[in-house]
Amino acid sequence: MTGTISAAIEKRDTGPGALIEQYRDEYASLMPSHINPDQWVRMAVGAIRGDEKLMRAAATDTGVFLRELRTAARLGLEPGTEQFYLTRRRSKAHGGREIIKGIVGYQGIVELIYRAGAVSSVIVETVRAADSFQYVPGRDERPVHGVDWFGGDRGDLVGVYAYAVMKDGATSKVVVLNRAQVMQAKAKSDGAHSEYSPWNTSEEAMWLKTGARRLAKWVPTSAEYMRERLRAAVEASQGASATTEPLPPVDLADLGDEEPLEGEIVEDES
Repeated sequence: MTGTISAAIEKRDTGPGALIEQYRDEYASLMPSHINPDQWVRMAVGAIRGDEKLMRAAATDTGVFLRELRTAARLGLEPGTEQFYLTRRRSKAHGGREIIKGIVGYQGIVELIYRAGAVSSVIVETVRAADSFQYVPGRDERPVHGVDWFGGDRGDLVGVYAYAVMKDGATSKVVVLNRAQVMQAKAKSDGAHSEYSPWNTSEEAMWLKTGARRLAKWVPTSAEYMRERLRAAVEASQGASATTEPLPPVDLADLGDEEPLEGEIVEDES
């Protein structure tokens, strides 16, 4: 009997997935109220246990891994999805071994914008050489982007644009970036020219993220917007200034550098 118990203890899961479950309550305390902690934990555990290479990278330094998940929990984003990527990157501090780096994705930024409650829709699109594109600031409310969906190759990426339609029907600031401006953002990303960088493996997604991140500077991305609306309603009803302190906005630093440190990310190997 003693041998059986000892064997069971030895086989008990003590890996990264088990640690996520162990710290479930801590993560839950960080999450926005609308997030289901159990579902979030299941998603995080599934993402790490479903990829052997991610599992090994997480096990290299579980402290770093759990810290990256804290960012996902605080932002209320789903780990292991296009909202919040769990990626591998080489670490000099760990002898060149891989660790986990969390990256807020394009869908994560868009989710934060929607969640604030100020917008009814968010449009982020890339423009290619064969497309037609017209937008004159001060004259046009929104860009007019023509795409021949059935005409074959649309050509190289030449630009990206992003804007939001607010709940009152107004259009937010329209962000338009040409190739040179996107390349400037790429240049700020450490190791962007590495063969493992998403700038090389998922280029269009990085263009979209660049546009979405610039848009996030001009539209609400947090509960601050909803709190300010409540404050205004209270003031209107009471005829006096409310004293409720606003919630802090989502810091753009949470969304990574100009583009996050993807340079050391290691792509899946066949």
